[in-house]
Amino acid sequence: MLENAWIIPLVPAASFFLILLIGKRLPHKGSELGIAAVAIAFVLALVVNVQWFDRVENPPHEAGHGTEHVVEPVEKGWTWFQSGDVDIEVGMLLDGPAVMMLFVVTLVSLLVHVYSTDYVAGDRRYTHFFAFLSLFTASMLGLVMAKTTLQLIVCWELVGVCSFALIGHWWEEKANSDAALKAFITNRVGDVGLLCGMITLFWAAGGTFDILEINTLALEGGISQTALTVASCALIAAVMSKSGQFILHTWLPDAMAGPTPVSALIHAATMVVAGIYMVGRLYGVFFEGLEIGTSTFNLLALVGGVTVIGGAGLAFVQSDIKKVLAYSTVSQLGYMVMALGVGAWTAAFFHLFTHAFFKACLFLGSGSVSHAVHSFDMKRDMGGLRRWMPQTYKTFLISTGALIGIFPLAGFWSKDEILAGASQLGGEGGYKAFLVVGLIGALMTAAYMTRCVYLTFFGEYRGHGEPHESGPRITVPLWILAGLAVVAGFANIPDSGALSFVPEGAALRFEHFFEPKGPYFPVEGFSHPSFSLGIALVSTVIAALGIGASYLWYWRGVGVHGITRRNALARAGYRFLENKYYFDHLYTGVIAGGTKGPIARAAYWVNQNVIDGIVNGAGRAATVVGRFVYQRIDQQVVDGAVNSSAEVANTTGQVFRQLTSGKVQQYGALLFGAAALFAGAIILFV
Repeated sequence: MLENAWIIPLVPAASFFLILLIGKRLPHKGSELGIAAVAIAFVLALVVNVQWFDRVENPPHEAGHGTEHVVEPVEKGWTWFQSGDVDIEVGMLLDGPAVMMLFVVTLVSLLVHVYSTDYVAGDRRYTHFFAFLSLFTASMLGLVMAKTTLQLIVCWELVGVCSFALIGHWWEEKANSDAALKAFITNRVGDVGLLCGMITLFWAAGGTFDILEINTLALEGGISQTALTVASCALIAAVMSKSGQFILHTWLPDAMAGPTPVSALIHAATMVVAGIYMVGRLYGVFFEGLEIGTSTFNLLALVGGVTVIGGAGLAFVQSDIKKVLAYSTVSQLGYMVMALGVGAWTAAFFHLFTHAFFKACLFLGSGSVSHAVHSFDMKRDMGGLRRWMPQTYKTFLISTGALIGIFPLAGFWSKDEILAGASQLGGEGGYKAFLVVGLIGALMTAAYMTRCVYLTFFGEYRGHGEPHESGPRITVPLWILAGLAVVAGFANIPDSGALSFVPEGAALRFEHFFEPKGPYFPVEGFSHPSFSLGIALVSTVIAALGIGASYLWYWRGVGVHGITRRNALARAGYRFLENKYYFDHLYTGVIAGGTKGPIARAAYWVNQNVIDGIVNGAGRAATVVGRFVYQRIDQQVVDGAVNSSAEVANTTGQVFRQLTSGKVQQYGALLFGAAALFAGAIILFV
């Protein structure tokens, strides 16, 4: 199956077309086709994972690469077309990260499909919704298996198009269509960086789009340092837009306007992780271009670190439960980008793996709550829901614990590995500044998620009517994801330090199976962080402090309440957060407003003075030409010719009238005269 894994994205792609063609004629309006297609893709992904594990344990070609065996990726390609000396290929690149993503994307997508049958039941565009869910899944699967950068770009854009359609699913409401348009335009800004970076790599690598070849050349010195640095910085812009990093994060919370299943799919397994995956896929370029292995500071780590704090800060002031989770995603994606920036590749992808499950559970849980109370507002319409919705509450609480990093849930292991990487990897002294950033982020995460749980499930119910627990098509996916949020962290449990008792065969399985091993990945001179009991204890204590602070503030009412009313500085700070650091104002009010006004005025002047001038001048010229044609041509030439012809005809007619008198002798004279003229002509000219 490894050689034929390219079939996997084709299955949901085929279902997209089938749903559009015949979906409305089917008993379940096409949802059965989407679920069946994604289920088949999931089974095939499981088979691929099993076969990949066997390939890693028993490599077909064992060759030394450092202390590890080289595990050759599975490649298959076809020439699409040729342009000069360049072969444009499409194909499949299957290695550890691709295999892992196949499992994550198909599993989360399958659960989202099942969940959606209840959540969007009765929707007027029910069939359309499932068609685009299938295409969304297919596009992401195509992206993770892309063999060339050109193919990656195509799938990258398909993901963006699908997100536009799904975010704006309820486009009748202006807020929804605006959110879809905002997501689309913001991502186009980052795509400029993507294209610039890919073009730079194409020329610097000698005219190739092949991802493995580009990485290998980058690590072996076949691409200049300048080109790698330029390409890395350009590609970071694409990561900032697609993966919601500061300062191009503003579209991500607004994307919550779409249906909740779409939010779960975007935030857990598809669109926003595309940027993370792209960095991991081209890690040789970033590793050398930003000197990750030897530096103590670089742009990638900086972007991630700022996003960790910035996203967490905005989560504090949200009343909409989905927007709390959206800013949480921004912050957690910042952790992944920061991990890649400090050299902790495995930690970044491990956190991507665990985050997919608990964040999908949280989003689907928020959808379950909104399904019951018909609102997303935690402050006005929720509270005390644990009594009415015990299953949603329990799964939400488990996933919250995983997000906070409570031992032994999944987030504890992946987040600790990131913090250990910041402490131990890089240049002399590591990336200690980013270790501090990560710990501050852990404190803030614990605090705002405790607030979210309190406002939603504790206290008195503030909504209307009587809430009710969701049906099994919603709760079953929640329990599956909550279970994974518990156990997924054990996929990479360390066996060092305080955990030296863990059997070697059970430790670091994620690293063993999914981290690439070959000349296209920076293994030489690159070490993995060891489990640090100290960092684990500190992060746990900090998380407990965040939980405790929120508990005292909300449950017990302990703290300086009403400070924003009494203190101008506190009020200004809250307003600063409430206005989302004024980025929207900057983009729409200053940049867009400052440019569209002059552009509009310039366009108006051009319209009035150039375009209208040309049109009016053409009109005046046509009038002059028409008058000349009428007076000179029509009246004098045409009419003159007609009148002259009439006079000649009249004169000729008068002459012939006289000749046709009816007298035989006159006709004889005419014939005699004609014969005489004819004879004269013969004599003269013959």
